[in-house]
Amino acid sequence: MQVTDTHLVQPDVSFDGGDLDCGNGLLLLIRKHIDPLSRGQLLEIRSTETSVEEDLPAWCRMTGNELVSLVKTGKQCSFLVSKGKLADRAPAPAPQDAAPYSQPVVMVKTLDPLPSPAPAPVIYPLSVMGIGSWPRPRWMLQAIHENMEKKLDAQSFHATADDAVRLSVDAQLRAGVDVVTDGEQRRDSYASFVGGILDNCQLIPLTDLLPLVDDPEGFERELRALDIPASEVRHPAVFGPLGRSKPIAVHEYAFLKSLTDKPAKVALPGPYLLTRTMWMECISDRAYLTREHLAADIVRVLREEIACLLAAGVALVQLDEPVLSEVVFSGTTNKRSFMCGALGEKGKPEVELAFARDLINAVVAGFPQERMALHMCRGNWSTDESVALSGSYTPLAPMLASLNVGTLLLELCTPRAGEMEVLKQIPGHMRIAAGVCNQKHTRVESVDEIVAKGERAIALFGKDRVLLCPDCGFATFADNPISSAQVAEQKLHAIARAAQILRERHAA
Repeated sequence: MQVTDTHLVQPDVSFDGGDLDCGNGLLLLIRKHIDPLSRGQLLEIRSTETSVEEDLPAWCRMTGNELVSLVKTGKQCSFLVSKGKLADRAPAPAPQDAAPYSQPVVMVKTLDPLPSPAPAPVIYPLSVMGIGSWPRPRWMLQAIHENMEKKLDAQSFHATADDAVRLSVDAQLRAGVDVVTDGEQRRDSYASFVGGILDNCQLIPLTDLLPLVDDPEGFERELRALDIPASEVRHPAVFGPLGRSKPIAVHEYAFLKSLTDKPAKVALPGPYLLTRTMWMECISDRAYLTREHLAADIVRVLREEIACLLAAGVALVQLDEPVLSEVVFSGTTNKRSFMCGALGEKGKPEVELAFARDLINAVVAGFPQERMALHMCRGNWSTDESVALSGSYTPLAPMLASLNVGTLLLELCTPRAGEMEVLKQIPGHMRIAAGVCNQKHTRVESVDEIVAKGERAIALFGKDRVLLCPDCGFATFADNPISSAQVAEQKLHAIARAAQILRERHAA
């Protein structure tokens, strides 16, 4: 970076960040202005905040952007940042200057009364299902990125996604599943996609959180260790009261229902996960006094969405809460699991588990228990088992037993999850969807192996309480599928063949 009297190249877009620092909203403004630019185009950031001179170079380094030059006049600094490398600049008409940034706060409307559930197909014992995500085709990944960058209109995006969903559903049906999902093809990840839908929330790359952590250098090292570029992992940031003026997933189910009559499952990020993800100091506290106030609105919007899903005929709504494992297993012997989005405030494990229990039970209150489910695992952002969290269900089982859901979808195949017997204390009204294949491995488990795991689950919980699934999704992050579509289909097919054997063995 050059410190000069004047920028040697004219910016394509300029804005004034005033005295905001990077941890208090400036990065949101930068992201707002730089995302629409083409590679090599230039953004001028004017600032009077002294810390920006230190924080902005780190942000540029982590995001792959280039800090071209700095002009200082007294307290006023002007930073010239290239999107990507300046050498990538291609002759092109400059976009219109963005208006001075002022993210409008949308007035929140609530859905009252909630619609009543409609009948749904029955999910029978020993049914087979995926957890949710399915590997996206390369052209779907491109559409996701172009849509997030506002380079692809909604109609074109959903037309592309419809084609990807068709492929995902066809693969599941060929494999022989009993319960289908849409493969989460429209989502950039299992959780952060919500940040691009809810009112008064926006998605920012994980790298933009660099100034918010206590140890930026350590955080930077950990980001570099991810299997996926941290700049591709988006994180929701709240700047006003949360609202749900658009459906989160009802539209996904509407299209899925047009493809098959089989029971359908829709996964949503759970309330504790969203609270931990969205509550970031110096961002969220501009809209909410505490994370408990934020959590109350998260509960509300999730209840609105779930009510609409059940009214549309969804057989099973699954709340994803992998961050529960981070609560009890993270520490000196485990690395932070970024797939959990567990960057927000956290208290003692017993306090966090009680908080999570209360939030989950508040979300599902009054809904048909048999149509509500919860999934948790220990991290699904890498195929390397050694970097994921590990630990048995012993510290989690009492909390899981206290949830008012009808099904638990649990990681049980990997040795990292400990012994299945720990879950005997789960109440008899709960079904256990046992993970019987490890999505992290390319090796497809044999039918005999899966049958043996199924028999173990039946011996512990009884045939009528057992469902069969993989440990986790096959592509939790869109850009970082854990399995190929071919391997995913083969694994589900092996589970389906094993389920048929188990049904014949345990027929009434």
